Amino acid sequence: MNYTFRFRDVFAAWDYLMEGVVMTLGLSVVTMVLGLAIGVACAAGRLYGPGPVRAAIATYVEVIRNTPLLIQLFIVFFGLPGLGLRLDATTAAVISLTINLGAYATEIVRAGLQAVPRTQVEAGHALGLSGFQVFRYVVLFPALKLMYPALASQFILLMLATSIASQISVQDLFHSGSIIQSRTFRDFEVYAVVGALYLALSLAFRVAFAAVYVVAFGRR
Repeated sequence: MNYTFRFRDVFAAWDYLMEGVVMTLGLSVVTMVLGLAIGVACAAGRLYGPGPVRAAIATYVEVIRNTPLLIQLFIVFFGLPGLGLRLDATTAAVISLTINLGAYATEIVRAGLQAVPRTQVEAGHALGLSGFQVFRYVVLFPALKLMYPALASQFILLMLATSIASQISVQDLFHSGSIIQSRTFRDFEVYAVVGALYLALSLAFRVAFAAVYVVAFGRR
């Protein structure tokens, strides 16, 4: 084996890699917020909404969870222009990732809501709270505590999945690495560093989510 490792060629473009990290973080945070909002709304609609609403949400969840994210991304970026709606790459990526996360978050949130004991709901009604007040003050917070670990794991998976946005030329971390590889031809070094950066981001998110859990819910 005569291969000579030259990581200096990769680190010479460190600023460009950091621009990709910033884009990856931006995509992740925006999508997490929007996807969670969709998940909470759809979970509530699926549990408490009328029949047609429950059916529509169930269809959305099944379609998104059983089709590749890449197909969803291409439909939004390449398919919608055929219908007269043209989006830039970053917007298309945010929409696709949000729709995808929303479907998974819906099932996680729904499971959390269903895990809240029925007696707590009945106690809320007995105190004269409205349906919305019972959901907000009695159901949602205990459910969030139950579903938090699964949501945190899903959010980390989402951050890793943002790399697929590079397929439509979003300037994320993976895209930055690919550009550096095309200039230096140091395939192993480039993707080893990119992989290490994704690992560091995953660990950082894990620590941050653990800290939020302690602050919001206590150690128990």
